[in-house]
Parts: sequence; C-alpha cells; structure tokens
Amino acid sequence: MVPPSQTLNLDIEAISGICGSISLACWIVVFSPQIIENFRRGSADGLSVRFIVVWAAGDVFNVLGAILQGVLPTMIILAIYYLLADIVLLGQCFYYRGFTWHDDPNPLPKPTIVTNVGEPSETSQLLRPHAERHSSISGSHLSPAVPLLDASSPAPANAKPTTRLQAVLFNLVAILMVCIAGIFGWWLSERSSSNHHPASHHDSGNGTPGVQFSLWGQIFGYLCAALYLGSRAPQLLLNYRRKSTEGISMLFFLFACIGNLTYVLSIFAYGAHCEGKHGECRSGEAAGLYGRYIAVNASWLAGSLGTLLLDLGIFVQFFFV
Repeated sequence: MVPPSQTLNLDIEAISGICGSISLACWIVVFSPQIIENFRRGSADGLSVRFIVVWAAGDVFNVLGAILQGVLPTMIILAIYYLLADIVLLGQCFYYRGFTWHDDPNPLPKPTIVTNVGEPSETSQLLRPHAERHSSISGSHLSPAVPLLDASSPAPANAKPTTRLQAVLFNLVAILMVCIAGIFGWWLSERSSSNHHPASHHDSGNGTPGVQFSLWGQIFGYLCAALYLGSRAPQLLLNYRRKSTEGISMLFFLFACIGNLTYVLSIFAYGAHCEGKHGECRSGEAAGLYGRYIAVNASWLAGSLGTLLLDLGIFVQFFFV
C-alpha cells in the first residue's frame, strides 16, 4: 500500500503519462460528437467522403506501423480504435447519401420551417373567406369566460435556439470533463503500478525500450503521416467551396486538436534510462538516447503535428467562412 503521506511526484515520466492519458481520453470520444451530429441531422453531407476514406487509409498504415515498430501498447490500441470509428463514419456517409465518392460542393439546404396552421405564408391568403372564418367559431366562444381562440391553432413554441455563448460553454465543459477523466485514469494507473512495484516505475538495467528501428514500421509510419496530412485537404476545400461548416461538429475537431497536442507532448516528455549503475548516464548518453527515441517516433510526431495545424485551420473556418 502507498503511505498516505506520500506526495505526488510529477517528474518527466508523470507529465508524459498525464498527457498520454488525456490524449487517450480525447481520442476515445473524438468521433462521438460527429456520429451524433450525423444521426441528429439524418445526414452526413457536412463531411467529405474523401476526408474519411484517406483518414481510414492512414489508420490502416498506423496500425501496421505501430505493430511492426513495437511502440507503446496504448498507441496500438488507439490505432485500431481509430480504424473502427472510421468505418462507422464511412458507413454513415454511404447510408445517408448513397454509395458515392463525390462531395456535393453546393451549400447544404437550410432546415425547413413549418408554419402553424392558420398562419399566413407567402403562398396563402392573408384573409380567409368570411364564411370559413365564422364556421370555425364554436358556440362555446360566445361565453365571455372563454377566449376567442381557434382550437386548431397550436400553442406557440417556447424553445429558443442555442446561443453562441451556450455552445461555447457546453464545449468547454465537455473538454474539461474529458481532460479530468484522462488525469483520473492516469492516477488510477499510477496507483495500481505503485502497489505492485513500490520501488520504482522502471526496472533498472533493461535499457531504453522502444528505440529500435524497424524498417517496415518506419515506412508504414511515414505513409500514415502523409495520408493523415492529405486527408484534411478535401474537408478544408469542401468547407471553402460551400462557404459553410454546416453539418460538422466543432467538438469533433476540438477533441482532435487536444488529442494531437497532448499526444505530441507525451512523446516529447521522455526521460532516457541509461544502462549505467543506478541508471546513471555518461556524458552525452542521455541526449543520444533522447535523439534516437525522437527519431524512431518522428513519423508519428510529423503526422500529429501536421494534422494539428490543419485541424486548427478547419476550426478557424467555423468562424470565418
């Protein structure tokens, strides 16, 4: 058991673990807002089919590269989960719009406004015929205690559209809850590992895992990064042509941005473990191990940093297109 007086040690590995857990939490829920948005609208026209297809292809190479390179198990689990979520989104696109690879550049139609019965519209008469108006009045309306109202007219709707402030607050609360869930998950993991290995989080003398190059792993990793970078172009272009981001969930790309940012930070926050006595490093050894570690993960860093910038571009389109 961990003594109650033991303080929380936020070293470089703890920072990496916290960032990795937040990234994991973001990527677990990242697709949910868009899937719900498509279901709510009964349409997936806001998404570019090519965006999802290229992204799914990148996830295929991500799975292969992660397995061959022997990266962290969480990275492999995430890669498989991404691929499954891509299949769900792609299935929604084909279900709602039919089996087509082409994106309609025309603006999405506005929701149809249904007028109340008895209310004049652009195609109806402003005044109904005299006989029709009097025939609709029942005898009960002759009583002074009963208001003269048409029974067929529905009550006015009290629902108000969501304001910009309400949407911002909802997004902030959702992001905060996911980040807290990620931190809590890291804390549970640390507590469990401390109970089983109270002496140290790492066994000394095992070297630095995950810094061995795999040729095919690197090839698939860079193919994955290239596809990730190319996947955003169709969505950016579709939004620009339509001059609208209608049908796209802002939370979808917010979670993607935060997930990529914390993922990159979790990789950069790496503490090298040397093979010397008590894990001590010789002069320049730690820097060499860190550089090798970054080189092995360079393709995943490039893909995450690149898509982070492009996702920020899509996020900007929410306000300026």
